[in-house]
Amino acid sequence: MLFVGLETMSIALYILSGIAGGREPGSNEAALKYLLLGAFATGFLVYGMAFVFGATGSLDLRVLHDLALHRATIPGFLNVGLALLIIGLGFKVALVPFHMWAPDVYEGAPTPITAFMSVGAKVAGFAALIRVLSEAALPVQEVWLPGLWWLAVATMLIGNVIALVQTSIKRLLAYSSIAHAGYLTIGIVAGTRLGVEAVVYYSLAYALMNLGAFAVVLAANGDHDRLQLYDLRGLARRSPLLAGAMALFMFSLAGVPPLSGFIGKWLLFSAAVEANQVGLAVLAVLCSAISAFYYLRVVVYMYMTEPAETHRPLLDTPRTRTALYATIVGTVLLSFPAGLLFVHLSGWAAWQG
Repeated sequence: MLFVGLETMSIALYILSGIAGGREPGSNEAALKYLLLGAFATGFLVYGMAFVFGATGSLDLRVLHDLALHRATIPGFLNVGLALLIIGLGFKVALVPFHMWAPDVYEGAPTPITAFMSVGAKVAGFAALIRVLSEAALPVQEVWLPGLWWLAVATMLIGNVIALVQTSIKRLLAYSSIAHAGYLTIGIVAGTRLGVEAVVYYSLAYALMNLGAFAVVLAANGDHDRLQLYDLRGLARRSPLLAGAMALFMFSLAGVPPLSGFIGKWLLFSAAVEANQVGLAVLAVLCSAISAFYYLRVVVYMYMTEPAETHRPLLDTPRTRTALYATIVGTVLLSFPAGLLFVHLSGWAAWQG
């Protein structure tokens, strides 16, 4: 059922990515690329499940956990199956090197679809990774831990470094999303209850921050669907609400205290230290420091540059304002202990299955 749920969501996203094909030529290209690479990833998932079933005789997660816990030796087919599952799910959440689809699809798809895709697909993919690795395959952690460790490092580093040179806001947010997939992977590498709680918390915080950022992109786009950094020049003078909201989301994504992004990263890095993965935590802190440059660059364009003589009209609608207010309130609430308590209980529920 986990596989069926993921693929049902993916099929809907393939269609939605190309829904603006008549108005935006890049939408068709994005949908086709997403479909082809998505089908390729589905093949890895199916083959992975076949190998796991051949090694254990079951695909029930609890049965797999019990079999892995009580087996003296680990079948080779199980190792191959887990590797294929990680590759397939790595595509869903855009882990490096399975991220090739994300920048082009994020840029080509309609902005509302990109916003949902960047959050819905990633959260669903990490929920699946938690169930498969932190529940079913936890007793054989030594099989998948080294590979996932390197995937987390590569994803954080490459996502943040490439984001530094982006001029398209949607591509910048795409590489930001890739980097955040690396941060979330830290919680799974930790393999502890704190790691699961951190993934749950940061998934919720990231969803609010990213949806809010894309709401600003949608409002600042006007009648177009391709927003460049220079289009944000002087946005603080044209619309203090949009600029203030975008600054809040950029600061939170960068991990500026005491915002929810900082708390989420602190929980993830603490989980890594608790699991004796100090090196991973140090690398994550360095990557987070790199990300501050491109997040702050957005703020600089909005507040410290003069507006262009000709600029795009703002798309200020009740829907946009509702989305902005909801994500602003959610981000602020998650920056305080009440949010931590809520996610602590959610993480406990996820850990208990």
